[in-house]
Amino acid sequence: MHMNPYLIVAPFGYLLGSIPFGYLLVRIFKGEDVRAGGSGNIGATNVARKSPALGIATLVLDAAKGLAAVLLARALGGGPHQRLIMTTAAFFAVLGHLFPVWLKFRGGKGVATSLGAFLLLTPKSILCMVILFLLVAVAFRYVSLGSIVVAAAFPLLAWAFHEYTDSRQLILIALVSAFVIWKHRQNIGRLAEGSEAKLGAKPETNSETESETESETKSETKSVGSMGATRP
Repeated sequence: MHMNPYLIVAPFGYLLGSIPFGYLLVRIFKGEDVRAGGSGNIGATNVARKSPALGIATLVLDAAKGLAAVLLARALGGGPHQRLIMTTAAFFAVLGHLFPVWLKFRGGKGVATSLGAFLLLTPKSILCMVILFLLVAVAFRYVSLGSIVVAAAFPLLAWAFHEYTDSRQLILIALVSAFVIWKHRQNIGRLAEGSEAKLGAKPETNSETESETESETKSETKSVGSMGATRP
């Protein structure tokens, strides 16, 4: 009696995707928590603010873990549903990166992992997305904008190039895109406000949460100072 392949690729894909390479590299080589600086994210862009070399390593490793999940699914064998099984593995790898159990389900934004996970499944779409990302990021100097644009374009490109054998693959691809865009919701807000950090520029604050904490701390300090000044 053979085990259902989906019951194998789903948990293994998630576990592979949940390896927080950005967090681990900065912790090992810098002795710091990457989430405490920049955007507070564990992805390659934020890691690169600590070290460009570690940022590149994070990008490669995050893509590699997505690819590894799909290769595992392909190794399980052929059959008419092989590509759907591989797409399922890709989906769960991205899900693992977005919501890693090791970091209380607060992970990255899924761009690099999606790139690696769907490289074998939708190569034409991935190539177009890389080109589109570079054009948008260079033209507007916003990495986040490039990521959002290519995430939105992904299902359309996969459909246009007919890089699927089952409509359920398109549903999983659309879900990946929706998750990636949702993880960029704070970036979308900053883009609308005009406060998003541009490519090559340092962010003004470490993170939105940190800024709020600092404001609260300053307010408390002022309150304590005022109380002390009014005592007889």
